[in-house]
Amino acid sequence: MDAGERRLMTDAAAAARAEAAAGVAGRALLLANPRSRSGGDPDTVAGLLRDAGLNPLCPDLSKPGGTADLIRAHAAEVDRVVLAGGDGTMNAAAPALLETGLPFAIIPLGTGNDLARTLGIPEDPAEAARIAATGRLREIDVGLANDVPFFNVASLGFGVDLTRALTGDAKRRWGKLGYAVAGVRVLARMRPFSAAIRCGDTVVRSRTVHVAVGNGRHYGGGMTVGERSEIDDGRLDVFSLEVGGVWSLLRLLPSLRRGDHGRWHEVLTVEGSEVEIRTRRRRSVNTDGEITTRTPVVFRVLHRAVRVHVPESEAVSETTPPPG
Repeated sequence: MDAGERRLMTDAAAAARAEAAAGVAGRALLLANPRSRSGGDPDTVAGLLRDAGLNPLCPDLSKPGGTADLIRAHAAEVDRVVLAGGDGTMNAAAPALLETGLPFAIIPLGTGNDLARTLGIPEDPAEAARIAATGRLREIDVGLANDVPFFNVASLGFGVDLTRALTGDAKRRWGKLGYAVAGVRVLARMRPFSAAIRCGDTVVRSRTVHVAVGNGRHYGGGMTVGERSEIDDGRLDVFSLEVGGVWSLLRLLPSLRRGDHGRWHEVLTVEGSEVEIRTRRRRSVNTDGEITTRTPVVFRVLHRAVRVHVPESEAVSETTPPPG
């Protein structure tokens, strides 16, 4: 199914749901991750949503069924989904958000909260709840890695090793500092590998320690995909770190945080709406902090495929839709 067909299905589902849900305005499906670092107590979050003017539906999360299944099951009963958790919670909801056409809102309770940072959603739960109730709707892109959806970034190499090293206990104990603690462990055993990156008719070969494919603007607890990266620009931003060792990578860290790493000769950058990456031996691929697929991997972007509640003051992108 191509992006156009998916958009038609999403539009049709949204229209049908809008007609059926005329009586559920302000009814929000609340999915709170109880394992998130900042705590996802549904009763507390539900109280904040009620104070903001919403009527939350709180399913029993102890029963079998994941986040996406709960969204599908309750789609006709609500007019929005409120996700209280971190980027992993957002990632788990993505397939059902695409299928149902429901808009969503974020109460950022995770470690990195990179999607919330990209969208300008504050960390204060009460303020985020107000945005869930009254915020402006913004259409944003969704990336696909072998048809696995992601919001922020997909990666292979260092990013996968970091995901494996960054345990749930480390996140809860150290918070954002846990990225640095886990990173030190990964740096000690970092080894380069070869990757062939195809974008359109161009193929580049890279000897790298890390390849990232960004859909959003932020990842990894506040790192920046690129200086021009936006989550609604219809473009994937790819960079490959061709560093010679640990010290070279450490020198790059300030630029990786600012997003101007593309100015370094050790960093290969490409961009496009579809990218394919092949490696000599199969490698795991991380999408928004979860290891979900393996190379060879084809990345695509679904342009403005889902809607999310954002602050009224959040900047509106002037990016025009890509041709085709």
